[in-house]
Amino acid sequence: MNPEENFQNPLAEVFGFPVSNETVKAQRYRQQKLCPFNNKVPNCTKDKANNPLGVCSIHHNENAVITCPVRFREDWIIVENAARFFFPAKQKWTSLTEIKLLDNNGQSAGNIDFVLVAYDLQGKLTDFASLEVQGVYISGNLRNPFETFIANPHPNFNWKGGFNYPKPDYLSSSRKRLVPQMLYKGGIFKSWNKKQAVALQKSFFDTLPELPTTSESNADIAWFLYDLILDKNSNQNVLTLVDVVYTEFEPALLKITTPQPGDVSDFIGFLQQKLDEQLDSNPPDAPALSDILNA
Repeated sequence: MNPEENFQNPLAEVFGFPVSNETVKAQRYRQQKLCPFNNKVPNCTKDKANNPLGVCSIHHNENAVITCPVRFREDWIIVENAARFFFPAKQKWTSLTEIKLLDNNGQSAGNIDFVLVAYDLQGKLTDFASLEVQGVYISGNLRNPFETFIANPHPNFNWKGGFNYPKPDYLSSSRKRLVPQMLYKGGIFKSWNKKQAVALQKSFFDTLPELPTTSESNADIAWFLYDLILDKNSNQNVLTLVDVVYTEFEPALLKITTPQPGDVSDFIGFLQQKLDEQLDSNPPDAPALSDILNA
C-alpha cells in the first residue's frame, strides 16, 4: 500500500497536506500551524485560534471529505466559477466576504460567505449575487487523533476505529446549516431576483434528494460540486470542479424540505410495541377494601 492510499485513520489533510506528505513545506505548515487556503489570517483558526484543529478534510469511504469551509478557498476557483454564472464574460467584478444581511425589520438574517459585485468603469456597483460555501459537520472525536498525529507526525499514521470514530454527518449539515440558510438568506436574495451559488462537495450533494433541474439561463441557483483529487507528483489534494447543477429556487427548496415519509404501518407497529411495554410494566391494581372484607 502506498502512503497516499492509507485510509486507516480519519485524517486526510492536516494544515493543508496529506499526512503522508513529508516535504519541508508540509512540515513547516504543521509546525507553524499555517493555512494554505486563503484564511483571513496566515494561521489556521479552526475551532480555537491559539490551538487550532488543523484538519481540512477527513477520510470516509476512501475519499477526502472537506470539513473546513476555508478549504474551498484554494486558488479562489469557487469565486471565479461563480462569477462565470453570475456575470457576462467581460464584466468587471470583485468579491466581498462575510457580508451581514438584514431583513425588513432590521434583524440579522446571518452573514453571507461571499457577495460578488459587478461594477462599471467609474466603480459604480451594477449588480450583485451570493455565494455560500458548505463544509460537512463531523460526528465523533477528531481532536484526539489530530493531536496524536501532531505530537509525532508519521506517513503511515494509523488510528483504530470504534466508538466516537470521526465521520461526516451529512444529515446535520443539511438540516442545521444548508437548508436554514437557503430558506432565509436565499429567500431574501430570491425576492430581490438575484442569482445564488452554492459551493459544496459532491459527496454531500449526493445525500440530498434529487433536485429538479433547469437550464443555466433559467436558473436561480447554481450548485457547484467539487472534489479533492490527489496529485501524486506533489502528494497534495487539488480542489476540482466535477459538476454544476442548475435549479430554480422554489422547486429545489421544496424538494429539499419535503420529508420522504416511511411506511405508516412501521410507525404503528413501533407505537404498539411501546404501548405493550408500558402496559406490561404497570403494577397490578391494589384490591379494593370491599373485596378484602367480603373475602
